[in-house]
Amino acid sequence: MSEHRSALSGRTYRRLDTASKLGGLALVAGALEVGPTTAAGVTLVVIGATFATTTVFIDNS
Repeated sequence: MSEHRSALSGRTYRRLDTASKLGGLALVAGALEVGPTTAAGVTLVVIGATFATTTVFIDNS
């Protein structure tokens, strides 16, 4: 199997990074509305935190 890694331009990386951070923030805000101690709230927090840190693992060159 060959490993294929696509590199993003600096501009595209910044846009994707900003969009994922805002999306993650929106999910965490939704969790606060639902209630962070409920199962749905905890799920939204975990998904939001994961989504907000996703672009850290994309190769930027």
